[in-house]
Amino acid sequence: MPTRPVALGTRLGCCLMARVLTPRAEDFPRWYQDLIAKAQLADNGPVRGTMVIRPVGYAIWERMQADMDARIKEQGVQNAYFPLFIPESYLRREADHVEGFSPELAVVTHAGGKELAEPLVVRPTSETVIGEFMAKWVDSYRDLPLLLNQWANVVRWELRPRTFLRTTEFLWQEGHTAHATEQDARDHARDIHHNVYQSFMEDVLAIPVVPGRKTKGERFAGATNTMTVEAMMGDGKALQMGTSHELGQNFAKAFDITYSSAERTVEHAWTTSWGTSTRMLGGLIMVHGDDNGLRLPPRLAPIQVQIMVVKAGEGVTEAATQLRDELKTAGVRVKLDERSDIPFGRRAVDAELQGIPIRVEVGPRDLANGNAVVARRVDGTKSPIALAEVTTAVVAALKADQQRMYDDALAFRAERTVEVKTLGEAIEASQTGWARVPWSVVGEAGEKEANGKAVTVRCLVREDGTMPESDEEPNLIAYLGRSY
Repeated sequence: MPTRPVALGTRLGCCLMARVLTPRAEDFPRWYQDLIAKAQLADNGPVRGTMVIRPVGYAIWERMQADMDARIKEQGVQNAYFPLFIPESYLRREADHVEGFSPELAVVTHAGGKELAEPLVVRPTSETVIGEFMAKWVDSYRDLPLLLNQWANVVRWELRPRTFLRTTEFLWQEGHTAHATEQDARDHARDIHHNVYQSFMEDVLAIPVVPGRKTKGERFAGATNTMTVEAMMGDGKALQMGTSHELGQNFAKAFDITYSSAERTVEHAWTTSWGTSTRMLGGLIMVHGDDNGLRLPPRLAPIQVQIMVVKAGEGVTEAATQLRDELKTAGVRVKLDERSDIPFGRRAVDAELQGIPIRVEVGPRDLANGNAVVARRVDGTKSPIALAEVTTAVVAALKADQQRMYDDALAFRAERTVEVKTLGEAIEASQTGWARVPWSVVGEAGEKEANGKAVTVRCLVREDGTMPESDEEPNLIAYLGRSY
């Protein structure tokens, strides 16, 4: 696809964009907040730490939700819904769990004008309430596996909130399953981790992730094993994008989730839980965003192509409408923008900020030449394309740009990841990216030392990058970095 330069002062003046967002290199946190506001993704809620997700941001979340929901159901999981309010006594049944969540809990003590007999916890996660009902619903080995998921909101009182990344209330999905054997539970937790989370993030979000095992110190409260998918942000920090947990029989014993086996013995079930949240939106922004705003991977984008009438003229709107219909027939998610009462430059800036992958610009001069201009958000190129060839060119560009975004993010991660041999070198390297270091030279004592310098062990992997069966395996590699 040939490209043409954009003359200064025509259509979209690039100099205008510099005034919209703080440059990433100058102040990354400020750039992040600027982008969320200017792209109209979210706003701060009236209660500290809460957020209002605006239609532009929520449309992205809906696309995430729909794709992930389909993948979850492919694993045989069914959706359900459980209460927002959980009796405080439920959480206290699993000691590690309540201890892990205690500082984050929001507790209701009064309702209906009087003090409650038992305080109610506002759902921080649902292992306990779902465990109560699994015990009720499971009787025989024939009832297993019981595979449940819910899309819901949760509340974890956040002292240092940041939109999408850490908020007091956020949206997520949480899966909870019960199995007859430890191996079946382990296999399911790993299937979700790899076939749902990792594949979704790499194939749809175009975000390369490192799948690994959390250390004992970073493990989910009450779990016997936590698996994570870690992504590198545009400032070199790490973000935990999703986790899958093996819970052993801890919750089954706490909530008496038992079943009659084929041998007619009574056994405790083995359970798992796993979840991702609107934190993925924050990760998407920080991995792919640039100084002009958000960049959306084409497979995720609610609007893949925006056809823009540059200036009304004879036949322009008709030609733009025809292009819209052709692209829609080709399976492209397309929107026609014919708002001639709003300056074209402003509309183009908004499209850039919101990360729409491709703009197709049609004006009287383009139409006279039998062309439309295809502007690609990923690389910033603008190309005149014959009207008859626009659909073919756009479909090819969407596919190419999806792959390019993944490749660029992978290359960035490789540039910022270094192999080191000592804990000191790992902590130093973590100031600008990630370090890979033998876990044997870190250990629990080294992990605590790193934590004291705002560096965490993100995960453990084998030398070949595969998932360890245990954190006691020899020759494991630890990824260290600063995190969100």
